[in-house]
Amino acid sequence: MKEERSILRELGSWLLYILFVLVFSYLIITYVGQRTCVEGHSMETTLYDRDNLIVDKISYRFREPKRYEIIVFPYQYKENTFYIKRIVGLPGETVQVIDGLIYINGVSLDENYGNEPMQQAGIAESQILLGEDEYFVLGDNRNHSQDSRDPGVGVLHREDILGRAWVRIWPLDRIGAIRHE
Repeated sequence: MKEERSILRELGSWLLYILFVLVFSYLIITYVGQRTCVEGHSMETTLYDRDNLIVDKISYRFREPKRYEIIVFPYQYKENTFYIKRIVGLPGETVQVIDGLIYINGVSLDENYGNEPMQQAGIAESQILLGEDEYFVLGDNRNHSQDSRDPGVGVLHREDILGRAWVRIWPLDRIGAIRHE
């Protein structure tokens, strides 16, 4: 009888431990960080196809996203598919692409993320006024990126941003923090 209680107590202890690990893991994945894999070439030469990243999901609970940060957001037309792009336009700004250059509030943006001059302005051919909670995002590989210039993506609302790319964990030769300049 005493031995049965000891076994039941040990089993209960293990079950409680497993429950704790599961709840803790759920909280971390839901509110703090999440692993994601880059698919495609739209962020080259910053991020490459098959790079594995940890997404910081907690920072934006305490502050607003900033220009040039690389963010992750869900693709609205396919479940469990996420896009990763760089923030270019912030709430309240006007964005336009003219002759391959990005203009924010009528001033050319001094940035060097594009691999080559942008060939398509898409919906940014005309001036876009971003709302109070809207962001304009672009891939670094501008001519091979489906981003805010495409009506299928469009401008992002603050609530759509999952988090920011934080650390590359694979491949090992490129492991390290993601630079947001």
